[in-house]
Amino acid sequence: MYAIVEIAGQQFKVEKSRKLYVHRLQAEEGATVSFDKVLLVEKEGVVSVGAPVVAGASVSATVLSHLKGEKVLVFKKKRRKGYRKKNGHRQFFSQIQINEIVA
Repeated sequence: MYAIVEIAGQQFKVEKSRKLYVHRLQAEEGATVSFDKVLLVEKEGVVSVGAPVVAGASVSATVLSHLKGEKVLVFKKKRRKGYRKKNGHRQFFSQIQINEIVA
């Protein structure tokens, strides 16, 4: 059984007990969160596609940790002008584990 769910503006394929990284959630570590924007559910070979979401379906997950991703460098240059800018940032992520999919 799997589902396609929208979390923080991005779509993820989730299965039970799977861990994944999503954009930082406003929840404490160890808290249980629920996602209601389930776009597709596959259960025992039967696929249910929502328009736009599947009615009555939800996904619950536990927030394992909050962390920062790898550094992304942004480098701008204009040739022969002496213009160079180096910048970078690290994205904030939350690691979650899927507890159950209710369809």
